[in-house]
Amino acid sequence: MKIEAESFKVFSVETRIRIIELLKGGPLAVNSLAEALGISQSAVSQHLRILKQAGLVADERKGYHIYYSLNKDRLDDCQKELIKVCTCGCKLGGEKRAADSRAALLEYKERLKRELKEVEKRITRLEKVR
Repeated sequence: MKIEAESFKVFSVETRIRIIELLKGGPLAVNSLAEALGISQSAVSQHLRILKQAGLVADERKGYHIYYSLNKDRLDDCQKELIKVCTCGCKLGGEKRAADSRAALLEYKERLKRELKEVEKRITRLEKVR
């Protein structure tokens, strides 16, 4: 249970999730992340420190800059951990009635629609930055 709790702490801050989304596109330096997020470089560094401690990002020095990249294997591990507490109507510790599963899946579908709209907004913002 401790692993799941630690994952929730890391993912409990929207800025960290936004950093992960940005790093899905490839390695970035702190200044690029700060510009894309609209926050200070020191704030980005603090979030990166936490993500690095969780094993979700790695860093590599290239000249004067440090580039951060996503550890996709660790992200996949976290996804598996978080799936254990998923509320989408899938197997959650036992069988559910079909009606309950259908309602849960419909609710999940609506959440995914909202999430997709948010992702599209983020993509639009990133395209404006580049």
